[in-house]
Amino acid sequence: MSLKARAALATLCVIAVTALVLYAMGRVPICSCGTIKFWEGDVNGPGNSQQISDWYTFSHIIHGFLFFAATWWLAKRWPMDFSVRLLIATLVEAGWEILENSPIIIDRYREATIAQGYNGDSVLNSVCDIVSMVLGFWLAARLPVWVTVVLALAMELIVGALIRDNLTLNVLMLLWPIEAVKSWQSGA
Repeated sequence: MSLKARAALATLCVIAVTALVLYAMGRVPICSCGTIKFWEGDVNGPGNSQQISDWYTFSHIIHGFLFFAATWWLAKRWPMDFSVRLLIATLVEAGWEILENSPIIIDRYREATIAQGYNGDSVLNSVCDIVSMVLGFWLAARLPVWVTVVLALAMELIVGALIRDNLTLNVLMLLWPIEAVKSWQSGA
């Protein structure tokens, strides 16, 4: 089996193992509402972070852009195939999905951000978040850098304007909460 094939198989295994770990952690497989939808647009609704995609899917696509850039930089120092770089990115994203759905991060989101009712992701949503990162990684590998940067900025600005949250604000509020930002996000 070639290196590319082994790395691709390992990437799929990482996603499957992540789903099993999340399920073992008590995450619901699908939305407790019993339905599966492609898109959940109500950021404050019970289906947010439970369906195939939602407003935070854009953040995971941007993760793919960022992980592509980071592994491109690493590959300059330690030559590695695209499939190995994607495996590394998938491991990082899977690690985040597990951490994000741990009590410590769920409680942190509730305490420091506008996600007061956040209960964590469904397994379906987490797996689709990883797949969204893979899509972003794949796009970054094929698009000119300037297009990737414009797409990332557009996603951040549009999502930020529409739901008052995005990857940048999410990271800021998780690591260094600012009351004025939280107030703005809640519409106060």
